[in-house]
Amino acid sequence: MQTELPRKARPKASMLKRIARDFAHSKVAMAGLLILALLILAAVFAPLVTPQNPYDLSQLNVMNSHMHPGARPDDQNFHFWLGTDDQGRDIYSGIVYGLRISLMVGFVSTGVALIIGTVFGLMAAYFGGWVEGLIMRIVDLQLSFPAMLIALVLLAMLGTGLDKVIVALIAVQWAYYARTVRSAALIEKNREYIEAARSLGLSSRRILFRHLLPNCIPPLIVVATMNIATAISLEATLAFLGVGAPITEPSLGRLIANGYSYMLSGEYWICFYPGVVLVLLIVAVNLVGDQLRDVLNPRLQK
Repeated sequence: MQTELPRKARPKASMLKRIARDFAHSKVAMAGLLILALLILAAVFAPLVTPQNPYDLSQLNVMNSHMHPGARPDDQNFHFWLGTDDQGRDIYSGIVYGLRISLMVGFVSTGVALIIGTVFGLMAAYFGGWVEGLIMRIVDLQLSFPAMLIALVLLAMLGTGLDKVIVALIAVQWAYYARTVRSAALIEKNREYIEAARSLGLSSRRILFRHLLPNCIPPLIVVATMNIATAISLEATLAFLGVGAPITEPSLGRLIANGYSYMLSGEYWICFYPGVVLVLLIVAVNLVGDQLRDVLNPRLQK
């Protein structure tokens, strides 16, 4: 005898299958997803796929600096396939370890900003009145300034360091989620299921997070995916300006900054290869986000 699935499980499973099927229709999006998956796996298993730990100063030899791609020094048993930088750091190893920082900053800052922005956006839409006015005026004020300017001002007050960069990016991003959630929640809060929940005497917190929030998730997923790429590019820009990760633990932006002054001297590889990987990472995330936006948009469903 076959056991039937619960009623709620079948619609959810069918919805996930539809999303996966529609997402797979775009070969470009699937290519972006594949590139993103490979970059994430390389970052996670960095010690296993790199010949050198670029953060371990004892493994660096200044005498191996500025070596061209494919070179193999006498004191190493491996080739520098992408060359070395001005500190004797293997560019390939630096890129893979730099991916760890870029991805960690992107996902952590986006995740925390998503939580904060969602809470404030739901509160603004549900309670209305002076609560909505106060929250949305703060959001409007923040969004009126360039994100890079806000991040630089915060880092000037907080100081440099990776943790400070994450805090600055959280402060920059939360307003986007607050506005997105408020727009979606304003539509949902007047529907019958919210009125029914109120008539049953459910608490505001339960209505917000058990009934209202689940129906605001699709646009949040799209915005979060896009903002991961934005956070990664902002971190790279801040690192390029010298206010990001420390020089002993370079991210992709710091690696690009280290090689920028050598671009016209023939030692292009110091800056070029980290820049290519950064572009691939941001493009891959944006391709996935674009396809998710189309898949999760009910107006585009046939």
